[in-house]
Amino acid sequence: MRVLILLVCLSAGCLAQRPQKCKSPPLMTGSFSVSTQSEKLMAYARYSYDALGKRIHLREIGSYNNKTFRFDVLLLYRQGVMYKINYRNRTCCKKPLSVDFHPLEIPQNASLLGQVVLGSSSGPGQGVLVNTWAGELQMKKGKGTYMSTVTEFGCVPVSTLFHTDRSGWVVTSFFNNVIGLVDPGQLNPPFFCKDAQLEEDEDPVTFFNLF
Repeated sequence: MRVLILLVCLSAGCLAQRPQKCKSPPLMTGSFSVSTQSEKLMAYARYSYDALGKRIHLREIGSYNNKTFRFDVLLLYRQGVMYKINYRNRTCCKKPLSVDFHPLEIPQNASLLGQVVLGSSSGPGQGVLVNTWAGELQMKKGKGTYMSTVTEFGCVPVSTLFHTDRSGWVVTSFFNNVIGLVDPGQLNPPFFCKDAQLEEDEDPVTFFNLF
């Protein structure tokens, strides 16, 4: 009987463990939407993400200040360059990328807000267990506040809210995530980018000012 009670207590202790900060899978493919509190920006994007090679490919369509836009960009952080690609015209612009690569992960200084089930916990497959974390990031121009939600199992991103005094709240929602690269070739420059010359800008392109 004592052994049974001990096993029950140990099992309960395991189930009651607090969620741990985590890193998302290093290779992912999927989609996300982005919108701002000011309603100036609404966008939808497909992405390919390679944390091992520090590469991201974004294909995005959206609206900014009531003007529609579409772009296709390949971010190569190790080389410090970004390719703006036009497959229709087979043209390519090569520009500097001045920001460091930051993998999808929960920062070590984040605080756990809570753990909930998205959907229903009434039956198998009816819900997803997620953890929500919050914290602050020091940026070049002040601080930013974030709130990130990831799945408990796998650390797959679900949504992120990010706030700065300059932009207000920016909401990113991830969906249709696939672990791995559906098309690894999407993370290499197309053949017509081979001879593209680096174009120096007054304001070097970064991941954060692409949207």
